[in-house]
Amino acid sequence: MTKLKENLDTVLSNHKKKIANPDRKKLIQEALDNQEAIKSANGALATWTPPESTGRSPKDTVIVRRPESEGNIDWTSPNCLSITEEIFNMAWEDALKFLSEKEKLYISDRSLGADPSYTLKVRTISDKALHVLFTCNMFRPTPKDVDKKSFFSGDAFTMVVLPYDKLDRKRYEGKLRKLPNGETSNMIVAMDFDRGLGVIIGSAYCGSIKKLMFTVMNYMLPEIGILPIHCSANEGPEGDSALLLGLSGTGKTTLSTDPSRSLLGDDEHGWSENGVANFEYGCYAKLINLRKDKEPEIYNAMLHNDDYLSHGAIFENTMMYPNGVFDLFDDRLTPNSRGSYPLSFLSNIKTPPVGKHPKTVLFLTADANGVLPPVSKLTSEQAMLWFLMGYTSKLAGTETGIIDPVSTFSRFFGEPFMPRNPNEYAKLLGTKMKKHGTEVYLVNTGWSGGPYGIGERMDINLTRRLVDAALKGELKDVEYQEDEIFHLHVPKVCKGVPPEVLWPKNTWEDKEAFDIRAKKLAQDFSDHFDKAYAGKVDPGIAEVCPGK
Repeated sequence: MTKLKENLDTVLSNHKKKIANPDRKKLIQEALDNQEAIKSANGALATWTPPESTGRSPKDTVIVRRPESEGNIDWTSPNCLSITEEIFNMAWEDALKFLSEKEKLYISDRSLGADPSYTLKVRTISDKALHVLFTCNMFRPTPKDVDKKSFFSGDAFTMVVLPYDKLDRKRYEGKLRKLPNGETSNMIVAMDFDRGLGVIIGSAYCGSIKKLMFTVMNYMLPEIGILPIHCSANEGPEGDSALLLGLSGTGKTTLSTDPSRSLLGDDEHGWSENGVANFEYGCYAKLINLRKDKEPEIYNAMLHNDDYLSHGAIFENTMMYPNGVFDLFDDRLTPNSRGSYPLSFLSNIKTPPVGKHPKTVLFLTADANGVLPPVSKLTSEQAMLWFLMGYTSKLAGTETGIIDPVSTFSRFFGEPFMPRNPNEYAKLLGTKMKKHGTEVYLVNTGWSGGPYGIGERMDINLTRRLVDAALKGELKDVEYQEDEIFHLHVPKVCKGVPPEVLWPKNTWEDKEAFDIRAKKLAQDFSDHFDKAYAGKVDPGIAEVCPGK
């Protein structure tokens, strides 16, 4: 046990009012009694945070850097910000002082990973019942025999969460980042991978808890040959599992929620020698503009009526009227309103959420340029490349009001939470693909017939047919043609899909405009690759990059 954990144990042993591992109903009642949340009309909890906590704070999210482990981390990534061990110790010391002054403390002992061979025990200590309830929604119960099986040699990864306390700006002058107004930040979300410690001070956003712990898993697992993936996973009636990766707006949640396939989870999974396993016990879904007809499972999970002590779903920063009814289309508080609920609130869940080695992996992108094929098959080198790039496009307005797509790259479709050197994740994917005969497809859920403003979004029914064809193996042995600009292999036929739709240039009236737009996107790929990965990944991956 480290000295810092010993100090924490001393604080806890001396504290007169601590509640260790209360049941869910107790936490719900405590959150209400403490006025951390209020009860909504349907029985769920509603809470609102200060403006600085309506989302993660990436610039305040830091990792301890020390000589013995610094070579494992890609410090060139804008998301891997370092602090010294001494600064972490200062924050931990402050956290313990805050804890000792609290009237009441809550402790939860949970775990991450449904596969017991790499389950990570997680202990969370906080003065807020709501945030500990969040860990009970999102993290798994700890198996009784976990100490005999878990890969983690420590007693537990320990996290102190103080959502509404603030650091002394003067004490951290020159040690933490400067804000735009010149003041030193009074918030920290810090991880010490080597000592198994995390501390959150000043961030009330529940997602800071979730993402800190998944960053820890994403750091630890590659070292023992397990690929952590930011993805959803489901399983067909024959036991065939599939992974779906995609950034926000690509349709990952919609396409993974399939009535004919059971869901393992919607966000974080590990691929080990045993197959695929969900890390989580719950879901943390975006709620803005959520519609019952488009996302019935999430809608019902959050908005079903139940006694408040049995409900326990958490609405975070969602507009709610005085009568307790939510307005999911009002984004005045934040467009990042969120909902936390247990997986058991969904209707078609596999228990336990573990599956065989994935037969199919789908990379989802929403290309607003309208130049990528609706589906294409990837070689192992291409799969590693597109995994590294994590491409989609977002729509940004110019000063003249014209909307134009902006290329967005997020490595492994979850860049902020993948701290190790990029080649490690890419090579693990390629190795597992080859070993298990996994097919990887790129699915474009974006535009066809032209870019945004000219073409139209791919019809969801056609996309579902393409996804279904990929999952059922219908695209394995059909004839393909190569897209020379993007080096992609595009099927010539797919049952239920008009052949002309499969080759995107066919859907454009202006063929010359298509070529110009496609070459521009390929150049975006080349430029980003050179900036992020030149000299860092295998030459075979570099060769299949668009624009090369």
